[in-house]
Amino acid sequence: MEGLIANIEQMENTMALYGREMVIAFAVIVLGLILIKWINQGLKKAFSKLPISPARGATVRNVLCVLMLTVLVTFAAIEIGIAAGPVMRFLSILTLAAIGMIVVFRPLVPTLPFKVGNTIKAGDLLGKVEATTILNTRLRTFDGKTVFIPNRKILNDDIINYHFTPTRRFAIKVNIKLDQDLIRAKQILESIMVEDPRVRATPRPVVYLMSLEKGCMELQGRGWVDNVKAFVVTRELLEKTKLRFDQEGIVLAVPQLQVHYSKENTGHPFKEI
Repeated sequence: MEGLIANIEQMENTMALYGREMVIAFAVIVLGLILIKWINQGLKKAFSKLPISPARGATVRNVLCVLMLTVLVTFAAIEIGIAAGPVMRFLSILTLAAIGMIVVFRPLVPTLPFKVGNTIKAGDLLGKVEATTILNTRLRTFDGKTVFIPNRKILNDDIINYHFTPTRRFAIKVNIKLDQDLIRAKQILESIMVEDPRVRATPRPVVYLMSLEKGCMELQGRGWVDNVKAFVVTRELLEKTKLRFDQEGIVLAVPQLQVHYSKENTGHPFKEI
């Protein structure tokens, strides 16, 4: 009992002597941590606009955060009354060790091939990344579903990141009958792509005759467009092609199946050719 009373009295004396300094040091640490968090978020947004890899940007941000945290702890320790020299030496050793571990081991840690806001395709899922954690990735599909994908599955699967490159090549496929004007059809399809301001002028859109099989001429128009606009542009260009071909009298071909009845083939009365 006497020991407990002595400890309480010692604590009261300590608070009377250093209470003000301890409160100020605690406030400095809290405000400093909030400031470091804001700076880290600002650097993350700034690095996302620069032509550097996400892994390298994360390494730089981690190193800067360690340095800022060292300065913060040093100020707090000095405010309490601890001598600056020993604190600086101790924290310098810890800082160098932490930076060394970040620089050496950070490249060895597997990173996700996307960031929040990217549109990706993971397996059969296509959607926008809403959040990532150590364990899983939250994906919002375009039909309104929220899917949580384990990161271990993502790291072991093929991922398509539609934001990794700014542009993407699209293809418009149409089939016309064999008796149609091939040159005229190619010119119409090419003009439809060239006239659309969303289609890149370089490389110039082109139209190829891909096949003469299946009783029709298969045309394919190819061009380049911004990655995030590829789906909408291809759907709208396909609609414009159908309407324009109707206006110009270009008849589209539809898949046909001819079936001939044969009495001689008793096992299979219908014969496909």
